[in-house]
Amino acid sequence: MSRFLTEKQKDLIPYTPGEQPKILNLIKLNTNESPYPPAEETVAAAEEEAKRLHLYPDPTCSSLCEAFAKRWGVDADEVIAVNGSDEILNFAFMAFCDETRPVVFPDITYGFYPVFADLNHVPYEEIPLESDLSVNPEKYMGIGKNIFLANPNAPTGIALSADVIEKIVASNPNNLVVIDEAYVDFGAESCIPLIRKYDNLLVTQTFSKSRSMAGARLGFGIGCKELIRDLNTVRYSTNPYNINRMTMAAGIATLKNDDITAKNCKNIIATRKETVAELTRMGFEITDSKANFIFAKHQKIDGKDLYLKLKDRGILVRHFDKKRICQYNRITVGTPEQMKALTDAIKEILEDLT
Repeated sequence: MSRFLTEKQKDLIPYTPGEQPKILNLIKLNTNESPYPPAEETVAAAEEEAKRLHLYPDPTCSSLCEAFAKRWGVDADEVIAVNGSDEILNFAFMAFCDETRPVVFPDITYGFYPVFADLNHVPYEEIPLESDLSVNPEKYMGIGKNIFLANPNAPTGIALSADVIEKIVASNPNNLVVIDEAYVDFGAESCIPLIRKYDNLLVTQTFSKSRSMAGARLGFGIGCKELIRDLNTVRYSTNPYNINRMTMAAGIATLKNDDITAKNCKNIIATRKETVAELTRMGFEITDSKANFIFAKHQKIDGKDLYLKLKDRGILVRHFDKKRICQYNRITVGTPEQMKALTDAIKEILEDLT
């Protein structure tokens, strides 16, 4: 670190993104990207808008927010457009959390939550998952602190029902509950319909997973108008031009072709089911994932060892060193062909152990 880094940031431990290797013909199943490219209309819209890159984008994101509002049945002032859902998560920490308003989240969840808490000097508590790696909602009832929950959770993929989440929200009326729905389109229930019933609920989503736009960086948040107004105050105080022209155009075009998103999600869910069945036959223990990834471990091979052996075969999955989950690997659901290559490679690895 330089001699200019402030004392308050010197102990900051940054988030570690998944590997983005520059290797040809690699089967990349480590960062939960969609295996399917964006629609032709999405690409065309971005290309057309590229002709106007000499002009600033619309800071209000009005057309995009109207498209969001139409798709999710809310008003345009109940939604905010952000540079990937990571941005709104940070905005929420900045706007609603401080030393007097601490936060809680699971001990095994999206790795950015503790980073954002530390970055914004917000006290936090990590609530342990159950032995089956599920979130116990009773531990969040009436806790009296701001709550951040990924639903489905990451990296487990396990989801809570909207009814259960509503009970958590209702039991904490004076605290913000943020539901991070990055993976909701792969089999979980969205809590967006609850935002008009509860003014303490903020729901976030991303275009990086189900909508094939990880490289464009687009996300959004939906909540009551007052929450969104506060978040926009933070946005205008940091980066009012947070969504570039091409991403904005691509996002609108993607929403106009929502049937393609639905088809891709259906295909990913089917491939997930087939892969889970095959891995189960091989003796893997697997969580009940409602996301576009599988979380699996095998009694006969160490989790990191399996990760490294797959990497040697040109297949990249995500391994975590955290003690409770170090025997697991998170495997993004790719195309059927990619998953066949994965399971074939794992069979070979397991056979080599005998």
